[in-house]
Amino acid sequence: MDWIVTGGCGFVGTNLTDALLRQGHCVTVIDDLSRHGSESNLTWLRMRHSTHWQFLQGDIRDSSTVSQVIADTLPFAVVHLAGQVAMTSSIADPRRDFEINALGTLNVLEAVRLHSPDTIVLYSSTNKVYGSLESLDYQETDTRYVVPAHPKGFDEAIQLDGHSPYGCSKLAAEQYVRDYNRIYGLKTVVFRHSSMYGGRQFASFDQGWIGWFCQKALEMANGDTVPPFTICGDGKQVRDVLHVDDIVKAYVSAAQGIAQTAGSIYNIGGGMANSLSLLELFSLLEGLTSSTMRYTVTPWRTGDQKVFVADIRKATADFDWQPQVGATSGIKSMLGWSREVMCDQ
Repeated sequence: MDWIVTGGCGFVGTNLTDALLRQGHCVTVIDDLSRHGSESNLTWLRMRHSTHWQFLQGDIRDSSTVSQVIADTLPFAVVHLAGQVAMTSSIADPRRDFEINALGTLNVLEAVRLHSPDTIVLYSSTNKVYGSLESLDYQETDTRYVVPAHPKGFDEAIQLDGHSPYGCSKLAAEQYVRDYNRIYGLKTVVFRHSSMYGGRQFASFDQGWIGWFCQKALEMANGDTVPPFTICGDGKQVRDVLHVDDIVKAYVSAAQGIAQTAGSIYNIGGGMANSLSLLELFSLLEGLTSSTMRYTVTPWRTGDQKVFVADIRKATADFDWQPQVGATSGIKSMLGWSREVMCDQ
């Protein structure tokens, strides 16, 4: 089968492309190579695979480029991962954020509608479409916030409230994705992701927090001369974490089960069993690296959620998916990847 992966040199896109090629599919990768690490990921893919795929350096804001590649390929599926992914960047430049996330997604949908209407479209959205979730009742423990009314996490019925330009642009995009199923009959699926991590992720302060704190733990293990890092908030905020191997399986499984999944939206994360607060992550990293996580506290980020844990029961019911990589084993492997990144710097 032919697949197109937009943002295919990003973290998830690289892992997905690699998996699809290993499964015998043909893949066209579209990426503008603007993100740090994308050129390294492209080199890695080229080293691992010499045939059955092609790379197109292009920007999803360019509708003619998107239309041409979809018209030429007529793919089985488009996995639309390309996007502006940092809340801080969206606040600094909301127009760019909108054009990439909302307009770029519309370009993909229109190209499929006009040239390849049988193509599946799988869209990567975010838990940020739920906003700050300030109206929920929280309880505070020694290490985390909890929401007693949602013991299995948040399902897809939680009220939408795009908070920050990033949340708004992703919400606008995913609603277009959903509506192109209702109005035009396209086979579309939306994934609202929680926190993702794994190999080929080049983490930074404002994106990829698991990888970022893995790097901080390794730095701290080198001695007391390393200055403390900063965190936003009190460290008790909670996310469920999901390894990239499980993310890849979710995309492939949803496409294989498109008769059931078309037109649907799914919360995709590690679930309550793989949830961590920052403080709990720091404790885990200290045990794994023999480091002391020294940090200073800064104010909460605009629109930050005290808790987001995905209730994944709908995904399990519809396409038999659930995480297989536990948080502890996944973070051990992430430390290995982080060491590689630091050695190359």
